Amino acid sequence: MKKHLKVPKFKNEDQERDFWAKIDLGDYYGSKDFLHIDFPNLKPTTRSISIRIPEYILSRLKIRANELDIPYQTLMKQYIAKEVLAKK
Repeated sequence: MKKHLKVPKFKNEDQERDFWAKIDLGDYYGSKDFLHIDFPNLKPTTRSISIRIPEYILSRLKIRANELDIPYQTLMKQYIAKEVLAKK
């Protein structure tokens, strides 16, 4: 295992910023020095797509969404996510 270098003391933020911009963190820290952090409130990145589906399926989807009082796009997204995530 490689011995890590010691981080120097800094006189000001500019000096510290320059230091961290130029060095390799691996020389100063190992992978066990970092914590895994979850951000549960972040929304996943989404992307708009176009999809062609038969009219009768779209009509039934809209009827079902209306029964659940949610937008049909949201219901479609839920159906797709449920199916994709179930197939791990």
